[in-house]
Amino acid sequence: MPIPQPLELKAKLYRGFADPSRLAILEALRQGPLTVTQIVEAAGLSQSNVSNHLGCLRDCGLVAGRQDGRYVYYRHSDPRVQALLDVSDELLANIARGIDACMHYRGEAPPEAE
Repeated sequence: MPIPQPLELKAKLYRGFADPSRLAILEALRQGPLTVTQIVEAAGLSQSNVSNHLGCLRDCGLVAGRQDGRYVYYRHSDPRVQALLDVSDELLANIARGIDACMHYRGEAPPEAE
């Protein structure tokens, strides 16, 4: 199997952040390590949705779990995950209107040039 090129890997990384449920989980984990039940409460998602997306995030290396008795505590796998979330907050503070108005990200056709 060919080794993915850096641009392909970067696109896969950002897909981990692109899904609203996965992003809600990553945002919840900014508080620190949480159990599935705590993530459900913090993210406002169903338990099955959280479990499904945690599996994806864990398999992709964005979160890690630590068993403590009968509970597993999930956290960002690397402090740079939180740093990336922090930088995106800072960037959005400056360009939120443009991102919100961007029709390309909604799958809408851009307006015709006049």
